[in-house]
Amino acid sequence: METKYVMVKKSLKHHIINGKYKINEKIPTESELMAIYSVSRYTIRRAVGDLEHEGYIYRVQGGGMYVNDWINNKVRSERSNQSIGVITTHIADYIFPNIISGIDQVISDAGYSLLLGNTHDEHDNERHNLLNMLDNDVLGFIIEPTRSTLENPNLDVYQMIIQSGKPAVFINAHYPELDFPYVEVADTASEKKLMDYLLDHGHERVLGVFQVDDMQGVNRMNGYIRSYQTHPNVASSGDIMMYRSGDDINDVLRKIKNRVEVPDNTRPTAIVCYNDQLAMEVIGMLGKEGFDIPGDISVAGFDDYEISKYINPGITTMVHPKRLLGEAAAKMLIDMINKKEHRSKVLDAELVVRDSTKAIDTTKTV
Repeated sequence: METKYVMVKKSLKHHIINGKYKINEKIPTESELMAIYSVSRYTIRRAVGDLEHEGYIYRVQGGGMYVNDWINNKVRSERSNQSIGVITTHIADYIFPNIISGIDQVISDAGYSLLLGNTHDEHDNERHNLLNMLDNDVLGFIIEPTRSTLENPNLDVYQMIIQSGKPAVFINAHYPELDFPYVEVADTASEKKLMDYLLDHGHERVLGVFQVDDMQGVNRMNGYIRSYQTHPNVASSGDIMMYRSGDDINDVLRKIKNRVEVPDNTRPTAIVCYNDQLAMEVIGMLGKEGFDIPGDISVAGFDDYEISKYINPGITTMVHPKRLLGEAAAKMLIDMINKKEHRSKVLDAELVVRDSTKAIDTTKTV
């Protein structure tokens, strides 16, 4: 069981790391802390003494206690194997295990270990992970931005990273306010390639469904639009539906259902989805409603999720270079650690045609 002073120390450290008590800001007095935690002065002094020794707090004679620049000035522990912080919106599912595996291979070969963080696409979780990794003194960061098209409430933490001199690389998207290098997929060009395939094979009324609170979704939507721009004869036939990562999937599917339960001559002949996860949900919903895929409606996704090739029908998709992206980001970060030249990279995605789509123009084959 933890002693009282350890509990007080952990609580104060948590408040410092998470910004309740900011750098160079005065913290409560000993008497105030005694009242807050209902403990003795000895307990407070012991907890504060440890935090002062570790570099989280400093004292001003006659002026009280203040939060130290703990990022740069705290006492560093000796480590034989330094860590790289990796933060993604998810860890254990979808395409992320392959991305993380690519990162881990390169990082491990270079003699480093990984400290993983998962934001679940929530800014509060992003903040917690960034601060936790700063506190753990990681050597550098590989970060997938959270809701990258929205205003970021964590720019102050990113400024801490910049001030600490620790290198950082973004993957899949980037925050335009920050001048960090990134490794991304050519989402706009790739989605255009997918749409060109459908439009060139006789589809005119294509429903595009895109998640618009991250940059990947907006860029893919732009690729959808550009494809219609290069097919002016059918440009007025497209239809876009937007949603956000926090939306209930059942509400999203209900809106898609409303778009397809219309007369045959106005129903979309194809649906292109933000990613394969959504495409699988759409195929399941359409099947329950009595639609044949691709006989009645073609469905396409993006990312080439491992399961997408095994379901029935297999999903036509763009192949996200998952492992390659992870390897490229890790190599870039190591170059930055070693003060070598580096630059952002944009990787191509390849079209894979499976049974979830068919040609409308019978003079052309799928």
